Amino acid sequence: MKHAYIFPGQGSQFPGMGKDHYDNSAFAKKLFEQANEVLGFRISDVMFNGSEDDLKQTNVTQPAVFLHSIIAYRSIESARPDMVAGHSLGEFSALVANGTLSFDDALQLVAIRARAMQKACAMNPSTMAAVLGLADEIVEETCAAVQKETGEIVVPANYNCPGQLVISGTIKGIEIACERMKAVGAKRALILPVGGAFHSPLMEPAKEELQSAIESINFHTPACAVYQNVAAKAVMDKEEIKQNLIDQLTGAVRWTQSVQAMISDGASKFTEAGPGKVLQGLVLKIDKVMQAEGVN
Repeated sequence: MKHAYIFPGQGSQFPGMGKDHYDNSAFAKKLFEQANEVLGFRISDVMFNGSEDDLKQTNVTQPAVFLHSIIAYRSIESARPDMVAGHSLGEFSALVANGTLSFDDALQLVAIRARAMQKACAMNPSTMAAVLGLADEIVEETCAAVQKETGEIVVPANYNCPGQLVISGTIKGIEIACERMKAVGAKRALILPVGGAFHSPLMEPAKEELQSAIESINFHTPACAVYQNVAAKAVMDKEEIKQNLIDQLTGAVRWTQSVQAMISDGASKFTEAGPGKVLQGLVLKIDKVMQAEGVN
């Protein structure tokens, strides 16, 4: 009977996020002010008073979701994770929860990652699309065929749960791939309102920037294993954790495989810490007998 703690990524943000924590907890208030100082702008003001569009800016979204997740996690007095994982950006929250990174260091890395990703998006106009109702292998084969025939970049980016994948790439490549996915039986192939092709080779410029930042940060020995997106298995080695974090920017988020690995290693209860309930839903779609709850 092992307890897994999981942390959401970009897309879980909402206007007013974190305000209840700020108003009702001296500890949360202190962490918000600490974040404002580290980031060099009052992210708390954007989180509490900003519009949906304000919160969709990658350089705001990522630190906002990270900050909210850590405050939610630390509000659980009984939190003793046996294992942790995070979806994309959420991996940084997971690494604070298991003691690999300090809050300040992780927040700095998240801010650098967000700015670097935003720059990469501006350099290469690109997008992502959700594909529903197709087997993983068919999505993979279709992406590979479009790439080979057109020279456009199209890759699987997020394995969210069986029958729900997100693909990432150039705008033209994604448009062609969506038409083909529908032709081979996808229930839906829907282009997403995102700023660029996350978790694809188009993030290579951001990867280089993040790598130099990660190499300058002190990573500690984790208190429990992290199941990282690109590895989808338990990782305890600091150097391996660093490399997986770097590779994650251009590699796929293997969430289905990560949750399956956690269950194989004994997880029976999952607690999502942070805004929204997306990951709880995905866990239950991966294995409906799991216990999944959330603290936001």
